[in-house]
Amino acid sequence: MIYLQLFLSFFKIGLFGFGGGLAILSLIQMEVEQYGWMSQQEFVDIVAVSQVTPGPIGINCATYVGYTTAGLWGSVIATSAIILPSLIIMLSICKVYFRLSRRFQGNPYFEQTMRMLRFTVIGLIGSAALMLIKPANFIDFISWIIFAVVAFLTVLPQIAKNKVTDILSHPILLIILAGLAGYFIYA
Repeated sequence: MIYLQLFLSFFKIGLFGFGGGLAILSLIQMEVEQYGWMSQQEFVDIVAVSQVTPGPIGINCATYVGYTTAGLWGSVIATSAIILPSLIIMLSICKVYFRLSRRFQGNPYFEQTMRMLRFTVIGLIGSAALMLIKPANFIDFISWIIFAVVAFLTVLPQIAKNKVTDILSHPILLIILAGLAGYFIYA
């Protein structure tokens, strides 16, 4: 019975919880209080632990609540239930997109719309990057240089298309190289 309660509660939270991890904490707290799974202090402690562990706070909190309530299987069920609605929605959107892209392949209006969406995505990512480019986020001039090199390598494949630029601009490689540069320069 506890497994079903955990699944239904966290599936509902995953389905209706918009606004990110911090926004769904009140929904999680409401479910925890409704079923009496833990005390208020235990929930506050779980939120604190969820904030310092890697990953989204909502999923971390669901995992800890599930584990505290019903052990290992409780954590698996709660974590699966909170991500399942998003997974279903995204798979449905992908299925519709792939059907549309096959159906409208060669259609100039569809292809133009897809090209414009690329610019929209680039604008959204650029906007997020610009919000992070603040003097407080950079230690010194060298950190600005590291940032500029990574930014240049990110857009390099759009300028010159070849195998070398594709390899140099791979996101995982850029993260590793920037991390190594920071480590050797600042350690």
